[in-house]
Amino acid sequence: MFNFSPKASLFDQVYRGILVSKFFSEGWGDVETMKRIFSFRKILSNRKTCNQLVDRDYPIYIDKKVEETDSYILTEGHFTSPLVHYLPEIVPKESETAKFQLLLPKKWPSSGLKPICLHLAGTGDHFFWRRRVLMAKPLLQDACIGSIILENPFYGVRKPKQQKRSCLRWVSDLFVMGGCLILESVALFNWCERLGFGPLGVTGISMGGHMASLAGVSWPKPISLVPCLSWTTASYAFTQGVLSGSIPWKTLEEQYLAIGGQNLEELKEMIHTPEANDMFNAGKQFAQTFPAALENLPLIDSKDEVITPKDIKVDCVNFMSGIMDECTHLANFSPPVDPELVTILSASQDAYVPRNNLIPLTQLWQGSKFKLIEGGHIKAIVFNSDAFREAIIDSMRLNAIKYHQKEL
Repeated sequence: MFNFSPKASLFDQVYRGILVSKFFSEGWGDVETMKRIFSFRKILSNRKTCNQLVDRDYPIYIDKKVEETDSYILTEGHFTSPLVHYLPEIVPKESETAKFQLLLPKKWPSSGLKPICLHLAGTGDHFFWRRRVLMAKPLLQDACIGSIILENPFYGVRKPKQQKRSCLRWVSDLFVMGGCLILESVALFNWCERLGFGPLGVTGISMGGHMASLAGVSWPKPISLVPCLSWTTASYAFTQGVLSGSIPWKTLEEQYLAIGGQNLEELKEMIHTPEANDMFNAGKQFAQTFPAALENLPLIDSKDEVITPKDIKVDCVNFMSGIMDECTHLANFSPPVDPELVTILSASQDAYVPRNNLIPLTQLWQGSKFKLIEGGHIKAIVFNSDAFREAIIDSMRLNAIKYHQKEL
């Protein structure tokens, strides 16, 4: 087991320990696919070039009415993920069509505004019901805020047939998911503006919170952004948090050695990590605390140098940390247009999303608000939906006053 901080939630550690699911069971993913993703990240991370990828009138369709009451209408729609037009080979067929639900009040606020918030899914949050019941419907009831609930690629009806539950098969799948969600969010924000909705917001919990951050910083206008239980990068979640115990490190180490040579050097050259000074220490700590994944026999790398199992662990974890930073570190992306509309919520004893030794998100987004919830990651998800909703409402109200000169 890892040597977690004394402040890390014991419940988080036990909860993760009883789950049998494994992430990235088939390894890193195709080398050429990763090269294409890393190159495309440079375009996505620049807000101007990112928005040039999605037409302002990008086609989005409403398919059917799902539910209607005296107070709201729930409809369902679809559109083609814009990433398909640029990297068609890397998006699974099942994930190509984005599915969403739209929850709107029958009567909008007296101000004439039509506030709407996009909700992105956290790990394991398949289909729509959880976000609809715990977030969207209460937001509509309490503050007359509409919602778009977007199904993640690789989840629900967008899940590839060979994938089991929420367990992405390849490390590269996570980056494909992020690329899809960034462009899909931009398409939905444009669509909302065409329909006269506003102010706009985006939120999510855990992985959904990080995806919401990526989506929010990609929009070229002020937007309410409320990332819950996420932080500056996904790298520590997979190398230092409890999720690191659900990764088949032996498989990754073997494939890391097999990549070798020029391909590995080309990938490393494409990596930009703002946390570069901490990468070796992260790998070293991992190697010292993780159970031996390889036999205590010397192995030969591509340059015929004898390296020890510990060296492999360090290099492999540093590589994981580096590619996660390359595609998810928010310092590699444009900052929000107005950080005052951002409220970041974190758990004080979060064992899933470590914050120690990372560039604070509040430092990257100066002017943003930070709220700390007592307890661990799982406890915050189960018991603090009201705090998440309150932060969304407060940010949307500030957005309305600052940019619409009206009160919700």
